[in-house]
Amino acid sequence: MDLFAKEQKIYDEATARVEDVRSGAPFDFEAFATISKEYGKLLNQIRMATRFTERAAVDLFESNLDPTDKVYFDALTGMYNRRFMEESLERIIKSLSRSNGVLSIMILDVDFFRKYNDTYGQKAGDACLKAVAETLSNAIAREDDFVARYDGGEFVVVLPHTDENGAHVTAGRLLRSVVERNILHEENDVAGCITVSIGVTTAMAKHTHKAGDYIRRADEALYISKRNGRNRYTCASFTDAAAARQLR
Repeated sequence: MDLFAKEQKIYDEATARVEDVRSGAPFDFEAFATISKEYGKLLNQIRMATRFTERAAVDLFESNLDPTDKVYFDALTGMYNRRFMEESLERIIKSLSRSNGVLSIMILDVDFFRKYNDTYGQKAGDACLKAVAETLSNAIAREDDFVARYDGGEFVVVLPHTDENGAHVTAGRLLRSVVERNILHEENDVAGCITVSIGVTTAMAKHTHKAGDYIRRADEALYISKRNGRNRYTCASFTDAAAARQLR
């Protein structure tokens, strides 16, 4: 019997017992506890089957990737890499410029990551980056948004159709998500766990804009976040980096 047939059987049995109670039969705690236990086991089986199916689909996809496609993925974290980000960002800018669309870019840097490697070792550092990458990816809500590993402990978040207010909300969510992951970092003077600093810039995309323009502005904002204490984000004006304003 397949999992969904089992689910239907349990549902039918539970429904029948509910109807019996409504008709005046005594409530049988033991019977309902048994049904509940069986249903709990079934849910675990379904979850395991779902995870297996998803993993198999990913493995199949990766095994069929053309070698030229694989150069767009970071070997350590499995997420997009710098090359993919830069090429995609150029296409996104051109597309948004035709519709007066808005674009937000973030650069995130793991705070005191060199100290983390020195304290816990490179293997732990690699595991840390994988965990941060997973956390950031899970915190990005929309299909068009994506995260890429940029360099070392740095990541770039690309947010098409996201204005400054939306960028504030997303940056705050990313900060909280990393802290809530609670990766121990005793040498982090900020929080005692892994944190990130973020630089953000937002602009109406124009055909004259280049990917590097957005990256530079976001990087300048990131520097301000680090200078002002880390574990925070800074939004810098795309047209005037000197007008950057820091927000926690």
